[in-house]
Amino acid sequence: MSTREPVTWAVETTLFRGLAVLRLVMLGFAVVVTAVKWDRIDEPGLVVGAWVAMAAWTGFAAWWYDAPQRRTAVPFVVELALAVVLMRLTTVIHEPGHDLSTSATLPSFWVAAVVLGWGIRWGWLGGLASAVVVSLADLAVRPDVTQYALGNVFLLLLGGPLMGWCTRELKQMAEARDRAERIAAAAAERQRLARVVHDGVLQVLALVQRRGAEIGGETAELARLAGEQEVSLRAFVQSDAPDAPDAPDRAVDLAARLSSLGTATVTVSTPPGGVPVPGRVGAELGAVVGACLDNVRVHVGEQAPAWVLLEELPDAWVVTVRDAGAGIPEGRLAEAEAQGRLGVTSSIRGRMNDLGGAAHLTTGPEGTEWELTVPRGGW
Repeated sequence: MSTREPVTWAVETTLFRGLAVLRLVMLGFAVVVTAVKWDRIDEPGLVVGAWVAMAAWTGFAAWWYDAPQRRTAVPFVVELALAVVLMRLTTVIHEPGHDLSTSATLPSFWVAAVVLGWGIRWGWLGGLASAVVVSLADLAVRPDVTQYALGNVFLLLLGGPLMGWCTRELKQMAEARDRAERIAAAAAERQRLARVVHDGVLQVLALVQRRGAEIGGETAELARLAGEQEVSLRAFVQSDAPDAPDAPDRAVDLAARLSSLGTATVTVSTPPGGVPVPGRVGAELGAVVGACLDNVRVHVGEQAPAWVLLEELPDAWVVTVRDAGAGIPEGRLAEAEAQGRLGVTSSIRGRMNDLGGAAHLTTGPEGTEWELTVPRGGW
């Protein structure tokens, strides 16, 4: 079974349950149609055996197709072969001289359920392929191609692909509705958390910033840090683009996301008008830039200046993060990785690799520069 959203399989399950009822109705119709011309049947035992086989498959299919993991190609091929065999038996069960040009086949419209099942599971192409096979089997048992026979063929060739197309549309609508519900739920939770944060954490940070600045001394540094965190947290809770994986393709403004990282010591430069990117790209690039800036504060200094530049190229998004420190000593990154500190390996290069991009490091006595590139082709 392929990996699809659960709601997609739910749509198929509902349709197959409806098809199970339709199979039963068509089985009854096939029995009645053959029973009406019982005086022209030459092999009644064969007919009864065919009815038993159709009834058995009708019950089996209702149970088998109810579980998504059992909807492999094998049962669909088997039931298509069964339909063809039953139609071929039409030439055997009737007495000699019976005109099959305008006579119903042994399974009658029961075979239409087979075609519809192919359409539900395999789309319009599956519906069309099965309709062609059943139509050829129908025409093969008739001595002449009549208007009656062409009418049956037309309905099969129309019904199979149409069922496949309708099923695909229903699946897409269900998936879109499911995603919209998840996004709405995430947005509602985000608003609730924003109110909690605003009423508690943000007010405390604002108070620390104000009182620390008034006290002065070492407390002023604490006030500055509280102010920076207040700005970042306020930008986060006011953002309308959730970072949750429920909406990885929803467009977000990367320029706004990176601008929220700006402080008194961090200068962020972005193109005017915003830079829309897929949600996952925005979230991951924002996290990578944040990790780069954390390294600047830890290894260069709390007051060390840093610059962030965002460029929107025709084939890629490029973010450059630069500082004016003394650079990274040779072998320091390998030593950190050996000691289990995987900030660069995981937070920076790992995230960029997951995006299909690259993180290029340039370091020396004049400072350290990260060039983060995400190709636009994969998005």
